[in-house]
Amino acid sequence: MWGGSNKIRSSKIETLIGQSIEIDGDLSFNGGLHLDGKIKGNVTAENGTDSVLVVSEQGYISGDVSVPYAIINGTIKGNVYASEKLELSSKACITGNVHYNSLEMASGASVNGNILHEKKERRLLEHHDDETKAAPKKNEDKLQVIDNTAAAKS
Repeated sequence: MWGGSNKIRSSKIETLIGQSIEIDGDLSFNGGLHLDGKIKGNVTAENGTDSVLVVSEQGYISGDVSVPYAIINGTIKGNVYASEKLELSSKACITGNVHYNSLEMASGASVNGNILHEKKERRLLEHHDDETKAAPKKNEDKLQVIDNTAAAKS
């Protein structure tokens, strides 16, 4: 938003759901999906992809959304999980919780739910925390011996 350096990579739009189309059921996609119509079901990008979901001002989703990248300017009634980046444009309206790694939110966008920052590195840091919890016990023992020795000399 402020530097422009963290923009969502432009992805080739491979799927277009027009304004007059309504899908009743879950949708899984790969690549770029542009939604002008309505989806009543969950929208999920295939795992391990750099897929992008673009929901226009006319676009509507009633279900959970799980994608790496999303640009939302329409309505979503469900939870949104953006593992890489989420852009909420001025007409975006989300009723549900938003989980994101990087967020850009324009004035006028609304979220009726929790906005939760989830770093990709979190699991890596938690893993290191487990290792450091085990390691200090040995170091604490050494520190106690050093302290006892110093106390005995005094």
